[in-house]
Amino acid sequence: MIEIRNASMLFTQKGFGKADPKRSFKALDNVSLTIPDGCIYGFLGSNGAGKSTLLRMMCGVYNTPSGSVLIDGEDVFDNPNAKAKLFFVNDETVQYSSFTLDKLADYYASYYDSFSYETYGRLVTMIGLPRNKRMSEFSKGMKRQAVVIIGLSCNTKYLLLDEAFDGLDPAMRKFIKQMIVGELIDRQATMVVSSHNIAEINELCDHAMLIHQGQMIFADEIDNIKSGFGKIQLVRRNSPITQEELANAGMSVMKYTSMGSVTQAVVRGTEDAITEKMANLDCEVSEFIPLTLEEIFIYELEGRGYGASIISET
Repeated sequence: MIEIRNASMLFTQKGFGKADPKRSFKALDNVSLTIPDGCIYGFLGSNGAGKSTLLRMMCGVYNTPSGSVLIDGEDVFDNPNAKAKLFFVNDETVQYSSFTLDKLADYYASYYDSFSYETYGRLVTMIGLPRNKRMSEFSKGMKRQAVVIIGLSCNTKYLLLDEAFDGLDPAMRKFIKQMIVGELIDRQATMVVSSHNIAEINELCDHAMLIHQGQMIFADEIDNIKSGFGKIQLVRRNSPITQEELANAGMSVMKYTSMGSVTQAVVRGTEDAITEKMANLDCEVSEFIPLTLEEIFIYELEGRGYGASIISET
């Protein structure tokens, strides 16, 4: 189990040999999260939200100046025993440019006692990557495939992926995801994946968290997240249902619009709870519409001032 407790991270730019507080940036702000064993956990967030910073803290690249990150009860920073349980696929691959794939396998086998050449050979054969060609000659997608193969071959309990599917064509994305899930299920491993592709997180993961400007917005099983929001449509002939009426009915409104006799609102709550509250409103027609994970993502960040047009482009 991975436990993140009240983790904060402040980056401060230095000028003339000393820190400049006016140019500091709080990448994480009191984040707490528990990632249970055997799950696939998706990290969602706006650009610069803190996803990559959190992943680097989880694998011990960054120390945690405030709070803690525990891997199976052990602090991960400067702890070889805890670090041996995880493999981090970074969003950058330039550091591997001088390696061939076989040399990269040998390099990681020298650090991970759990490295399996059998798994490595099988996965390379499955994908068909050249084993003795420098990775500087690989395409971006091929580099991603190569590092994922190495990560899976290390046979760690935890696999952390930062935008690992970036640069892959749709067919290869599907193949790589199926390969990863198959390998993880076989050994009951845990995967944490960061992605801007919300549909991908929804398809691949059973848990998800949303982070914005370094702060945790929500974290739960995806089914529970989706069951906690809904869109309602109400019709009243003489005048639309007002936002005040919705509030008086006990609804937590995230977004409200009305046109003519029709009112639409995005609200928090389960379908049963919202339907019960709608029954107390004076209207001719009422309808509950479930939200997708992408819609929840957009409405949550819109409510925090992040533009929907920007979100849609990501």
